[in-house]
Amino acid sequence: MFGFAPNHFLKKGVPMSKDHAFTPAWYEGQLPPRSYRSLFKWGDPNEHKHPNHRLYALLKSALHMCDDDFRQPHSLGLETVDVDVPPRLSTVHLQTLTGMVGSENALTDTYTRLKASYGKTMVDLLRLRQKTIENIPDIVLRPRQREDIVSIVRYCNEHRIPLYVFGGGSSVTRGMEAVCGGVTLDMNIHMKRVLAFNESDQTITVEAGMWGPELEATLNQAPERLHAARRYTCGHFPQSFEYSSVGGWIVTRGAGQNSTYYGKIEDLVLAQEYVTPAGIIQTSPWPRHATGADIDQIMIGSEGAFGVLTAATLKVFRFMPHNRRNFSYMFRTWQDGLNACREIMQCEAGFPSVFRLSDPEETEVAMKLYGVEGTPADGLLRRLGYAQMEKCLLLGCTDGERGFARNLAQRVAQICRDYRAFPLSAFNVTQRWEKDRFRDPYLREDLLDYGIIIDTLECAVTWSQAEKVHSAVRAYLKSRPNTICMTHLSHAYPQGSNLYFIFITRLSSMRDYLELLYGILEVIQQNGAAISHHHGIGKQTAPWLEENIGSAQMDVLRALKKHFDPHNIMNPGGTLGLDMTPEQRAKRWGL
Repeated sequence: MFGFAPNHFLKKGVPMSKDHAFTPAWYEGQLPPRSYRSLFKWGDPNEHKHPNHRLYALLKSALHMCDDDFRQPHSLGLETVDVDVPPRLSTVHLQTLTGMVGSENALTDTYTRLKASYGKTMVDLLRLRQKTIENIPDIVLRPRQREDIVSIVRYCNEHRIPLYVFGGGSSVTRGMEAVCGGVTLDMNIHMKRVLAFNESDQTITVEAGMWGPELEATLNQAPERLHAARRYTCGHFPQSFEYSSVGGWIVTRGAGQNSTYYGKIEDLVLAQEYVTPAGIIQTSPWPRHATGADIDQIMIGSEGAFGVLTAATLKVFRFMPHNRRNFSYMFRTWQDGLNACREIMQCEAGFPSVFRLSDPEETEVAMKLYGVEGTPADGLLRRLGYAQMEKCLLLGCTDGERGFARNLAQRVAQICRDYRAFPLSAFNVTQRWEKDRFRDPYLREDLLDYGIIIDTLECAVTWSQAEKVHSAVRAYLKSRPNTICMTHLSHAYPQGSNLYFIFITRLSSMRDYLELLYGILEVIQQNGAAISHHHGIGKQTAPWLEENIGSAQMDVLRALKKHFDPHNIMNPGGTLGLDMTPEQRAKRWGL
């Protein structure tokens, strides 16, 4: 049976406006130690973000729900994880591995093993709410230094023990799920040191477990922490920034909200070290070279299937937030917005930093989320003919040297005027979005408490593909009754962009969710887009990879896997489509 929170842990229904007298009982209580909710909750245990009354009204209308559907949560997951799943590894293996890192860094309790295997994939969240425990490692090891990892990889390879790597735990592709048991390395306890900083080269070398906020704080405070002459930034801010690691960014080819200017993670990495069963791979931090195929790019995105990333050297940039120029514009149509974005990226004036165009449905939700709906700005837009479910919001900023940022912002303004966009910068829309940028994932717990999923998929497209892919995915999602489908364009390039789909709907079962997810992936595949732009592949998206990139390229990945990991101990279980089960190959895994 699922448990429910005592009433004093729930936010009471209170009047919010004269026409809205009910507020759902959003959970605001403490997280019981070692509870299921402590595993599936996003981020700070004490942080929440509840839907405001406008978003709540939209959910009720779009999903055909009423206040009564929000009076009692389905399951809060407050029960303790008290299931004992014995390790399957022999006592000899457990003792030997423990000896490599010390008993305080070797954990076999079920809760820790579960936390190290599940991420933030919707499948993970649903399983935890259903108290389904599967595919967990036998032991979690916390390596203290590089030499520990060398010893562990050597031992696991010798004894054919599966080996997985856990970073921040924010994977949305079942990336580190320990399908075959064995060992998981938890990198974020000890392996998070700054190894080197070179101000002349503008580089920093850190261990793979370094958390995003700690890296950025170190760079922003470089004069105090690193004895530098200037302050710096890495420029990499994924939505998971507060709870993700450098290693996770690299092995999944991640992107951040400012990547249009600073680049995706593969543009930021200059050198890496991997410990593989075949030996240690160490590259050099040259800015460019012509020394054959690029090993760095081979290893970036390998998702732990070739080896364990221990450290990386990253580019850094001068930190000049005082030069930032925010902008926001409202277009009359999605097509006008797309055309303007393409022109901005191709006009040779440089690239914006944040650059995000919302389609009509996401624009309507954004107006509610960021408090624009009902304001004088909203009224003015209506009077000027910017129609509901047609208008599209562009928001962003320019970064860099003062003259560059100013000039580019002026060029953006001119192009937006050419495409009949209305300027909204005076209403601080970009600032409102950025303020809540890292808090939006907290909405997931609230909605799942009442049987509503909010999930995402993204894909890379060329400009000429963008409208076709957008229309096809929307048509598929809208064929499902009572489904919200929001899309934004982000991480843009002169040749194309990323389309990021956010869908909200009610669920009846895990099967219901997987059929929806698999259907979206099929539509993306059939319409010629890349099945991932920055989430990675993991085990969830793996069945679509070979068809997406072609068998000839897939054969190269298989050859690399055989070289680096001949006994298939590294992240086995379907990662990158390399050793899938028949159910995965048939795109029926979990159905």
